[in-house]
Amino acid sequence: MDTAGTGAPTPEPAEHGGPGTGALVGTDRAPTAPTAPTAHAVPVSRDTDADTDLARLRAEIRDLRAKLRSRPVIAQAQGVLQERYRLGDERTAFGLLHHTAQRHNLRVRALAEAVVAAPRPRPGREWFPGRARHTPPPLGALAGPTEGRPTVGAVLGNVLSRTLEINQTGMGNVQLVDAVSGGLRMEKHAGLTDDFVDFFDHVEAGPAGTSCSRAAQDVAQVTVRDVATDPVFTEPARRTILAAGSRGAHSTPLVTAAGRCVGMVSTHHDRPITPPGRAAEAALARLGLQSGRWLAWHQHTVVLDALEELHRRGTGETDG
Repeated sequence: MDTAGTGAPTPEPAEHGGPGTGALVGTDRAPTAPTAPTAHAVPVSRDTDADTDLARLRAEIRDLRAKLRSRPVIAQAQGVLQERYRLGDERTAFGLLHHTAQRHNLRVRALAEAVVAAPRPRPGREWFPGRARHTPPPLGALAGPTEGRPTVGAVLGNVLSRTLEINQTGMGNVQLVDAVSGGLRMEKHAGLTDDFVDFFDHVEAGPAGTSCSRAAQDVAQVTVRDVATDPVFTEPARRTILAAGSRGAHSTPLVTAAGRCVGMVSTHHDRPITPPGRAAEAALARLGLQSGRWLAWHQHTVVLDALEELHRRGTGETDG
């Protein structure tokens, strides 16, 4: 809901027509008298070029901010790899990280977080000896139409789309728990303003003045009936949400089979709301459990496979 991530922001669907979407500006034409001499038309500026440049600049700034947020954990992972495998320089360490992430269809930041958060491997070629391997839990419609194994980004995009459909709104976002900081990092969003996305890009762990952090802490759905009066928000958060055109919000945790929150999907509404009905609440809970179980499988299978390959490659370079 009100935050999370670190990749490039998701384009906002044009059909929503709410905050964050643009409108075409028409151009009137003056009638031409048939007896008047022909005159050269004088173009009228509609500031479209300036608007385009501003939108592009904002996108570039968001991208730069995302890279700056990713840089510390990537740099930390590079240092770990240099020390652990006696690599010559940071470029070699980044190459090992980048190549392994590509082979397993992971973001470099996601693999870097795993390198930093995972326990140090014991001497030998296998980082996680004897770990059990499981087939991925079913995703159903959340898998999307893609062939082969879906990516985390594709699954999260489908989670957000389905949640917007259930809650009948065009504004929302989905977050993942940051493996290093424990906070919520925005991964996908729709219909929200640039200021909202910037402000809630990362939400600190614990009751940090947002409904999504409260839902993550309680591992339960949270409904904000009226953003203007609900005490869950800090005042800066409240102002940012109201400025985005949101008056009501609902957050649903993405939960593993063990009951651990691994992410959050939230919707925003342009008027005060009531909690979802029993059928909608149950549908959201199923969606949260289905996606949460798959995310846990991905972390314990795909990400660990990548770590073990990285370890084999790093040890091979060390052994010469």
